[in-house]
Amino acid sequence: MSDKQTEKANVQQRANFKAYDYLYFIIPSVIGILLFMFPITTAEDGITIPVAFLAEQLGELLEGILPSLLTIMLLFVAIMTVWSSMSKPSFVQQRPVLKELFDVHPVWVMIRVLGLILAVLTLYELGPEWIWSAATGGLLLFDLAPLLFTIFLFAGLLLPLLLNFGLLELCGELLNRVMRPIFTLPGRSSIDCLTSWMGDGTIGVLLTNKQYEQGFYTQREAAVIGTTFSVVSITFSIVVLSYLEIEHLFMPYYLTLVVAGLIAAVIIPRIPPLSRKPDTYIEEQQQEEDHKTDGLSPLKRGLYKAVARAKENSNPVQTLSGGVKNVLDMWFAVIPVVIAIGTVAVIIAEHTPLFAYLGAPFVPLLQLLQVPEAAQAAETMVIGFADMLLPAIIGSGIESEFTRFVIACLSVTQLIYMSEVGGLLLASKLPVKFTDLMIIFIERTLITLPVIVLMAHIIL
Repeated sequence: MSDKQTEKANVQQRANFKAYDYLYFIIPSVIGILLFMFPITTAEDGITIPVAFLAEQLGELLEGILPSLLTIMLLFVAIMTVWSSMSKPSFVQQRPVLKELFDVHPVWVMIRVLGLILAVLTLYELGPEWIWSAATGGLLLFDLAPLLFTIFLFAGLLLPLLLNFGLLELCGELLNRVMRPIFTLPGRSSIDCLTSWMGDGTIGVLLTNKQYEQGFYTQREAAVIGTTFSVVSITFSIVVLSYLEIEHLFMPYYLTLVVAGLIAAVIIPRIPPLSRKPDTYIEEQQQEEDHKTDGLSPLKRGLYKAVARAKENSNPVQTLSGGVKNVLDMWFAVIPVVIAIGTVAVIIAEHTPLFAYLGAPFVPLLQLLQVPEAAQAAETMVIGFADMLLPAIIGSGIESEFTRFVIACLSVTQLIYMSEVGGLLLASKLPVKFTDLMIIFIERTLITLPVIVLMAHIIL
């Protein structure tokens, strides 16, 4: 059968969709939009999304036991990982899900064991205080890890509503002509950005990772989205403002974030290391075509593809099992890595002059850009690589409101911080290495800093 005959047959098949077939697409997708992208306002958090709100409520309910629960989970993961990697038991090898979770590279075995050790030391306050203090291990085990635990639970279970019922197919067709020329990305990537912006950057990484595994993104596209579009949420951005006591500047602050973020999103994918990632898929059959010859409008084509995708996933048991696998994958594979790498990074930032030395080259640049208190601000330029809140915490003592505004904006637009998104990216299947993250962090700093300072000079 020729290509034209195939296209004609596909169109005829799409024309045979019944009214109820569209409900397979509409109902789950609407629920997914409401849960992941519809903003709600709460008295405590201001603007957030239902998934993040549910995660926070569960976190408050389990607040007293979550650190202990996480440590028990890390113990189970470490034992299973060491056993599976060394003994190769048939119980694990014959079950693909268990094999994927526990039979990992020796590097990840060591990192998972390190995560367990650091969690135990922190939970029981054993060893030197610089390991388990509230600013180091305590920050990860008592503050960040419980948040990730609850977010992964709800996001993992509910992500199939966004992934499996056609919403991304529709958005991909509608937005492909915009996203391709501007950001070198398929249209469906817009959903990743929106879920991060309204909810949390970790949700965006999780969404991107699942689509990459399913073959919807090339290595380059997945790396670009994970490091460029998994933006910090509105809620987290407000936390930074409150640390620096400039909440009254929220509107100019967020305008600056949008402008600087868009400029970085245009430039970063076009320069190394991201530009050198190969455009190859895990599953080649999933590639999106940019040039269509079926005679359909993008809306009709997207709608037909969405309904066809939804019908493929009409089995609720299969959808639920996929959600459970998402949760286990994030709990067992990601949280140990975030605790291990994040704790080490924060210890280095808090107890060594490394980041002060690394920030020294930024002093002349900040002076050239006429940023007050340049020497104090320079240290915050690179310390954000360890944790996004560290620049705000360290910069809170700076007197100049102008400088605090610059620090607040830069700490968000730098995007790559090892205590959360950075560790999450390394623990995922996304094709990025630690050296990639370091280079991208520096690139984002150098690109967005002049934009932020220019906006600050105009606004303040």
